[in-house]
Amino acid sequence: MSYLFTSESVSEGHPDKLCDQISDALLDSFLAQDPESKVACETLTTTGLVVCAGEVKSQAYVPIDEVVRKVIEEVGYTKSDYQFDAKSCGIISTIHNQSSDINQGVERAKKENQGAGDQGMMFGYACNEMDNFMPLTIELAQMLVQELAAIRKEGKVMTYLRPDSKSQVTVRYADNGKPEHIDTIVISTQHDEFDEEKAMQQSIKSDLRKYLLPRVIDNCPKDVQRLFDKFDYENKFLVNPTGKFVIGGPNGDTGLTGRKIIVDTYGGHGAHGGGAFSGKDPSKVDRSAAYATRHIAKNMVAAGLCDRVLVQVAYAIGKAEPVGLYVNTYGTAKVKKMSDGEIAVKIGEIFDMTPYQIIKRFQLKSPIYQPTATYGHFGRDSYRKKLNGKMVTFFPWEKLDYVDKIKEAFKLK
Repeated sequence: MSYLFTSESVSEGHPDKLCDQISDALLDSFLAQDPESKVACETLTTTGLVVCAGEVKSQAYVPIDEVVRKVIEEVGYTKSDYQFDAKSCGIISTIHNQSSDINQGVERAKKENQGAGDQGMMFGYACNEMDNFMPLTIELAQMLVQELAAIRKEGKVMTYLRPDSKSQVTVRYADNGKPEHIDTIVISTQHDEFDEEKAMQQSIKSDLRKYLLPRVIDNCPKDVQRLFDKFDYENKFLVNPTGKFVIGGPNGDTGLTGRKIIVDTYGGHGAHGGGAFSGKDPSKVDRSAAYATRHIAKNMVAAGLCDRVLVQVAYAIGKAEPVGLYVNTYGTAKVKKMSDGEIAVKIGEIFDMTPYQIIKRFQLKSPIYQPTATYGHFGRDSYRKKLNGKMVTFFPWEKLDYVDKIKEAFKLK
């Protein structure tokens, strides 16, 4: 029997996502001046207030107030009507020095022996549902809020839009895991006041169907576009289900860094180790090892080793070598004579998963993190850009640069 699976996403104006962006903007500011910075920075937002807290070891000076206000302005909180705006909000910083107890387990005389910044397990996932090897449900959810934000910033139509919004996509899958059709789409978007609530809901739903959905569908591959053919726009396209959504952003809900970890990853597919990403420098394996396992998973599927895979790595704080590497191909492996355990052993021979080598492989001491704080850390296009006179790579873990190595190791054509 077929089944339904759902993923959600949130826009850059969602209070939690705003906090992620601020934390990563602060991280980038430290790394831009001092690549050896050790940063664990969290942000809280509420009506008219931003609180930054955390631990930092760095030679850099970062004007926290300036960085925070720039992020808020770029997101679009620029009007006093929002009860939270870039120019007038209060900013409190309680950032202090990193614990020496933690630091002694991370920094070593020989860099190759760098230990993990914490214990824990991290997961990477990939499948062949989309061209970028991401699950369909989370990819569509991300596209919806990303395009909605683009419409808002263009300012040509739907000029009543405000920064805060959420999406949710439910897809019906066949027993074999193949998507059959789009079942339900939910959009909740903040907006200006309307004179009449019922007219407001009808107008917003009509505009979203006219302007948003075509943009998203046009950006999908042909096989995904066909999944919309039977979509029930009247009954399964739910817009602002609670009614009006004028009060939003930090004025509507308190925001906090790291509270959208499923949005950041695979929308509930696969698994999650529980550690957040934003505001953490790459010595924290919560972040760097999650990127490394995604890189492994994506290259495995791209190489044709399997159709779907979950990769787990685990560490002990202060230790360089992982305590475990696990692979689950969900029975889709193309090397029939090998178990998933045997595949994991060979994968461990191809990929060095010590923190030092992960950081080196992806050049993770570069200030590349703020763009990851919205619309997911995975499934994004890798690109290069000059920063402070130096070319750096954004989303390097999305590269398919180990496909040939995997094919050779597993004797795949």
